Amino acid sequence: QVQLVESGGDLVQAGGSLRLSCVAPGSIFAISGMGWYRQAPGKQRELVASITSGGTTTYADSVKGRFTISRDNAKNTVYLQMNSLKSEDTGVYYCNLGARSPWAAIHQNAGYWGQGTQVTVSS
Repeated sequence: QVQLVESGGDLVQAGGSLRLSCVAPGSIFAISGMGWYRQAPGKQRELVASITSGGTTTYADSVKGRFTISRDNAKNTVYLQMNSLKSEDTGVYYCNLGARSPWAAIHQNAGYWGQGTQVTVSS
């Protein structure tokens, strides 16, 4: 069983910043694509950002210019730096390892998931 450990969620005021971290097993981290997803109450889980094993990144339109995904292969960790947070960024944030596409991750529960970390942005 692959275990992912997320941290960094918190309650923050609008306009503030948070950095999320997700630690994955070292044996597969360096060769795996990683993604951050979020789920707001009553809404479907959605992709926030992803990064391939080679470092290519993609972002949801709603977070472009505000969020940055990065990875440190030496620490088996993927990060999500979130700046200029808005109330609509509130939700549980999950990291995913290994899903071949966001669609597969969301609709087929592909890859491995962490337990989630709560981000709450107060306006």
